[in-house]
Amino acid sequence: MTAKLDPFAAAPSLMKNWISTSIAVASSLEPTLIELVKIRASQINACANCINMHTAEARAKGETEQRIYLLSAWREAPCYTDRERAALGWTEALTRLSEGHTHESAYQALKAEFTEEEQVKLTLMINVINGWNRIAIGFGLWVDPAAAAAKAVA
Repeated sequence: MTAKLDPFAAAPSLMKNWISTSIAVASSLEPTLIELVKIRASQINACANCINMHTAEARAKGETEQRIYLLSAWREAPCYTDRERAALGWTEALTRLSEGHTHESAYQALKAEFTEEEQVKLTLMINVINGWNRIAIGFGLWVDPAAAAAKAVA
């Protein structure tokens, strides 16, 4: 994939703020849950860059290969908790808003597993990953997870 432009060079101040917001939101709930949400939204949006990055990050945070591989079929897989299922259902409902208004049952499941504050945190995370998907796809970005990790350490 060839990048169309580098948003970090084109709008450095805004992108720095976007990254700061992304990090703050991502650290607001349990790490593996956040990575599952990022991967699932990225699968729906067909964002290869984000799927690549977040599967690597999920593994680094202790997520198993089995649960990563089964994520696209999470409803049929027995390895996810009720809390994770509620988060994944809410992720799908919000990521697919344009497909119809079917989010009420997803919200009921969410409400049963998450406090009101956690519902806001999760909803913000879903918005953030959908935003990153659109930035990556729109501008043709590809970030190597190992290179990104090395840059973060430096």
